[in-house]
Amino acid sequence: MSTFAFLLAACGGSREPVYIGVAGPLSAANGASMKAAAEMAAAEINAKGGIGGRRPVKLVFMDDGGDPQKAIQVAKTLRDSDSIVAVIGHVGSSASIAAAPIYNALDHEGDPVVQISPASSSPALREAGEWTFRVTPTDLEFSPALAQWAAQRLGRRRAAVLYANDDYGQGVRTTFERAFQAGGGAVVTADPYLPAVLTRGDELDPYLARAIRRGADALVIGGQAEAGAKIVAAARRLGYTGPILGSDGLTGLKDAGPVAEGVFVSSAFLPDRPAAEAQRFVTSYRQRTQKLPDHRGAMTYDVMYLLSAAIEHAGTDREAIRDYVASIGNGREGHQGVSGLIQFDEMGDVRGKEVSVGVVRGGQLVTAGRQ
Repeated sequence: MSTFAFLLAACGGSREPVYIGVAGPLSAANGASMKAAAEMAAAEINAKGGIGGRRPVKLVFMDDGGDPQKAIQVAKTLRDSDSIVAVIGHVGSSASIAAAPIYNALDHEGDPVVQISPASSSPALREAGEWTFRVTPTDLEFSPALAQWAAQRLGRRRAAVLYANDDYGQGVRTTFERAFQAGGGAVVTADPYLPAVLTRGDELDPYLARAIRRGADALVIGGQAEAGAKIVAAARRLGYTGPILGSDGLTGLKDAGPVAEGVFVSSAFLPDRPAAEAQRFVTSYRQRTQKLPDHRGAMTYDVMYLLSAAIEHAGTDREAIRDYVASIGNGREGHQGVSGLIQFDEMGDVRGKEVSVGVVRGGQLVTAGRQ
């Protein structure tokens, strides 16, 4: 891009649309809020004339189905599109990790484009490359919050862990176990599962029965809500009566009905967050969708506004956008979003983001301890 064209774009001289990719499991439950929140933010920005009051936002949605291999193909399509200036995605850690080398152009087949994940929490994403960022805390924050809650608030000392055998689940297992043991607790069993094989609901009975025999007084699930609901139901059927806890992947468990009542979930955003901007967002989102937003929606919304600010100030040059994003919290003031303050460290991870523990009550996930 010429110096004149760059300055023209940075000053808002162009009225051409700005294209932003949105990649995730858009047709699945854990991607629906991402899509809705991105659409909502784009509509708000465009209602004010667009970015800088001049350039409308156009979203390019691509569904990765939560599949790492499909995420790679999605990433290639978005990166190789000259019109795409930035990408919001992906949701699942495995998808983000698989796609990151493409966005970072480590295959040397295209120009890199900034990737900002709203919800991928695996610590492994930290090493993905200088074009990859995330606005969610990692499992290094989520799991210790659960471990502390289990030990200090619930008085539990013997935990069983069931975790999806993927990047996300492995991260939850490892970080929870480390934190729980450091606090004086013991993990009596830790077993992986493949979500695709949980069809009847009794496939994990041997693992659960063994955990009960070994005196587990807390059950931790590292996975997504659909499989999590089956695990919770199986544990209760087998007579386990203790607390059940999970990291942010279990947010959607609130929709599983009475079986989910009382399950604890750590999250970077809960819809009863008292900040005024958070409640304005929750109200608008609920009016638009008739649902409450989860952390994926809230943080997608934040990324949309963060990118809008980056493009308004830096223009649409990909490298200029990346440099602006990297400077947030590193010489540039942090971005205040509905999920809290966003500022990045030198590896693209968000710094100092708050983590809350919620509990399912009456079909809603609310802040634990406020009842």
